[in-house]
Amino acid sequence: MTNNATSVISRRGVLRGFAATAISAAPVYANAAGFLRGSGDVRRISMYSGRTGESIDTIYWVDGEYIPEALKEVTYFFRDWRNSKLKAVDARTVDIMTAAHRLMETDEPYMLLSGYRSPETNAMLRARSSGVAKNSLHMKAQAADLRLKSRSIYQMASAAKSCSAGGVGTYRGSNFVHMDCGVVRTWNG
Repeated sequence: MTNNATSVISRRGVLRGFAATAISAAPVYANAAGFLRGSGDVRRISMYSGRTGESIDTIYWVDGEYIPEALKEVTYFFRDWRNSKLKAVDARTVDIMTAAHRLMETDEPYMLLSGYRSPETNAMLRARSSGVAKNSLHMKAQAADLRLKSRSIYQMASAAKSCSAGGVGTYRGSNFVHMDCGVVRTWNG
């Protein structure tokens, strides 16, 4: 019986080791989640909007589980402020933002300049600027344009790039960084 118990423990140990290896070998999104490990399995996002005057400071993940009510709050906060339309935010984007924020070691909340954009808003912005993508991930609620007073756009972009988990863009003459959960890529417009 002791021998049987020992083999169960050994199998569990092997399975845990395999699971850890599988997570580290998973697609790039796991890289952002990796930066969040060791945080007591709690993920928090803190932001404010200069457009609406609203703030959010919420724990959206505890012990390996997203908190649906918290993600609904984030979705509302990410809404298109021009017409109040909303789309469920992709939690992967929030994870990338949170991981980059943690790497910058600041308590300052992000200023959210743009989260979800309705197709109408995206078309209007595209007509005004060549820097707005026709099929922007903002329209899928998978992107955010962010600013921090205490960090330069280069520091923010560097932290986001370190996550190797999505798109990171900066734009000449603009004081914000774009982060999304799409394909890993970087650009300077």
